[in-house]
Amino acid sequence: MTLRVPQWTPSAPLQRLSLGWLAAADVEVAVLRLDLLDPLVSGNKWFKLLPHLLAAEAAGANGLISLGGAHSNHLHALAAAGQRFAFPTVGLLRGEPQDTPTTDDLQTMGMHLHWLGYGGYRARHQADFWLPWQHRYPHLYPVAEGGAGLPAARACVSIVEMAQAQLAQLGWTDYQGWWLAAGTGTTLAGLVLAEAGQHHVYGALAVPPGQGVENTVASLLAEAGQAPGGYRLLDASRGGFARLDADLAVFIDEVQSESGVPLEPVYTAKALLALRSEVEAGYFARGTRLLFLHTGGLQGRRAQAERLQQLAAS
Repeated sequence: MTLRVPQWTPSAPLQRLSLGWLAAADVEVAVLRLDLLDPLVSGNKWFKLLPHLLAAEAAGANGLISLGGAHSNHLHALAAAGQRFAFPTVGLLRGEPQDTPTTDDLQTMGMHLHWLGYGGYRARHQADFWLPWQHRYPHLYPVAEGGAGLPAARACVSIVEMAQAQLAQLGWTDYQGWWLAAGTGTTLAGLVLAEAGQHHVYGALAVPPGQGVENTVASLLAEAGQAPGGYRLLDASRGGFARLDADLAVFIDEVQSESGVPLEPVYTAKALLALRSEVEAGYFARGTRLLFLHTGGLQGRRAQAERLQQLAAS
């Protein structure tokens, strides 16, 4: 049966972020809580998935097949969407078979998994990579790693609209910029496209500089016909993707205790810690108002919870 894209328009609240270091600098931040978008399909991943679902429907497919790692937020959102809206999903995973909270969820939600090893996963950029998988699953629509691409970036325009619709509830008439974590750069590019130079977008890199995010953002904007600029990328990786340290662990505990906003250590926590550094260094003028995008991914915290507790106590 051909996949039918649901008429589903979830929403997420825009909330003030109350933290001492923001108050001391007279900088206001409101966080768009995409982690509260939906109990299953949360975070920015739904927006990036939607154009692929529409393309699958147009192609007459009955489900989707995509790639990711053993902790992939993208695959988690895809499996959750498959479960919620009753379409089949297949995940092609990096490395050797392993049990993680995420892979357990994927299987519970009905996703069929194939482990590619590391060499097999590296082949994902080769022109003929998808041929055997399309032969094996002819009715599934293939989606690139992370759901990246210009259609996904353009789908993130609605994130800006969602936040702007709630500004009046905070008593705000305007803001000076966005701050968010950048994994592939797709969501960031979408925000830059939506803002079209009206407000600056700051991307806190979850991976060290030089690993492709810079090129991805520039390429997506060029493909969309938008002039360069309107954003700034900063290194928030703290030495490596998903690398943890004691300062980060303590920061997470402090923020969650003071604000009540849950964070995960790979994206949102590192992005907010990078924002604190810029705020305390005086980068933003007093009276600045920023929108912080909470990109979800809280399901991934389970695999790192014990290590974070150890680091915070060290």
